[in-house]
Amino acid sequence: MRRIGWIALAAALLCAPAFAADEPKGEGGGHGDKTPAEKAVEAETATAPVVEAKSVTHHSVTIDGRAIAYTATAGTLTLRDEDGKPTASMFYVAYVADAAKGAAPRPVTFFYNGGPGSSSYWLHMGSFGPVRVRTSSPDSTTGAPYDYGPSNESLLDKTDIVFLDAIGAGFSRPLGAAKGKDFWGVDQDVDAFARGIIRYITVNNRWNSPKFLFGESYGTPRSAALVNELQQRNVQFNGVLLLSSILNYGIRDDGFDQLYVTYLPSYAAAAWYHNKLVGKPADLPAFLQEVRDWARGPYLAALQKGSDLPPAEADAIAQKLSAYTGLSVQFLKEADLRVSLGRFRKELLRDQRRTIGRYDSRFVGIDIDAAGETPGFDAAGSYNGGPYLGAFQSYLAGELDYHTDLTYRPSNDEIGRAWDWKHKPPGAQRPSPEPDTALDLANAMRENPHLKVFSLNGYYDMATPFFGTEYDISHMQLDPTLRRNVRFAYYPSGHMVYLNPDALKTMKADVAKFYDDAVGR
Repeated sequence: MRRIGWIALAAALLCAPAFAADEPKGEGGGHGDKTPAEKAVEAETATAPVVEAKSVTHHSVTIDGRAIAYTATAGTLTLRDEDGKPTASMFYVAYVADAAKGAAPRPVTFFYNGGPGSSSYWLHMGSFGPVRVRTSSPDSTTGAPYDYGPSNESLLDKTDIVFLDAIGAGFSRPLGAAKGKDFWGVDQDVDAFARGIIRYITVNNRWNSPKFLFGESYGTPRSAALVNELQQRNVQFNGVLLLSSILNYGIRDDGFDQLYVTYLPSYAAAAWYHNKLVGKPADLPAFLQEVRDWARGPYLAALQKGSDLPPAEADAIAQKLSAYTGLSVQFLKEADLRVSLGRFRKELLRDQRRTIGRYDSRFVGIDIDAAGETPGFDAAGSYNGGPYLGAFQSYLAGELDYHTDLTYRPSNDEIGRAWDWKHKPPGAQRPSPEPDTALDLANAMRENPHLKVFSLNGYYDMATPFFGTEYDISHMQLDPTLRRNVRFAYYPSGHMVYLNPDALKTMKADVAKFYDDAVGR
């Protein structure tokens, strides 16, 4: 890639309005009676800019043999309250393909990861941006320098792309008197992203562009609630793409058997991949459909009987579970036919002294010993975090020429610890402590019957199992005329489907067709 243009950030950082002596500054709070030494330290503390900063560069990428020139903008969006007071600085990177004068408005898609508390560098460097990092998935990747460069699987041939970071993650920060907790909650987060997206489409004149949301992991419940909230603010969207979803958190509470049913097809997929099944089926999708049918039928019925389950029936269920999961009948009976995710990840390859990944069960890890109850770490996350962040930081400062004194936060654990999970879906009398934003998405689809939804799933995703996604979406109570607006796709990969380059190619083709259908091409 070649860099052509540059807009310095220094001026934007220095032009931010001065704060009064007793007014909070950035994330630090008020000056009060601080000593000269404390004030000197504060003067050196990096804060996000109130004046929107940006670095603009120009590049080209070749997708399926076609060269696409585009403009990359790395910068900040200033979020303001109803009185116009700045409350937060939201970091973004936008990729906009050069278009001929008078051409029809191109679609624009807003991407973000989840957490809560994750920045969007995973999607940015792995999925559909014009540049991506290449790893050794599902093996560990060697150390720097990391291999990254132009991506033939970019979606830039179909849509302009904007990656957004949640407040408190990446370079996004509260401003003025605002604190992180003002943005750290289901509804607070939705409001911040709504304001950020409206700000972007306003300053970039994208109100008449076809618009899409693309969320991964916690980004999927965000998308479900966000598209409904944006519609309440008269910002209509064409489509929502949900990668590795969890929309209803209620079924994950202790004491509910639905979670064990939800995980069973994912356990079966992992056992199939690691050759732990006797008479391994040749057709994975057909095998998983068989497991789904048994899980929602005899297995669920058996679990619902609780301690009233007859011993003979318990034996038969254990035998079938063993055939589907590769775990021993004895282990399954000792676990009362209910195997937690941690136990499964540790048990499946215990005889090899190995564990399997949570984000992607294709990945294999080595614990300090083989006797533990659960894995010591997640190989899928540990093997890829360093390469993704290292490549992103190098790319940001190099090709995108973006520089700031702020520290980039790939994730912020403080956000997760402080997260306010309460959410009031449309029509509810009171907030629920366990959000179900599938209800928001259903409301958005009823109010906008043209809204299209695409659910993208990895067979080996153990964080947000695909059977759980199917359950959540099938319980949206959609009219038959709206159900045809929802489509599903499945890939031989995990939570981050794009870690498998072959799966990414297939997913790109599927998503490209979705865009064509959603904008009527």
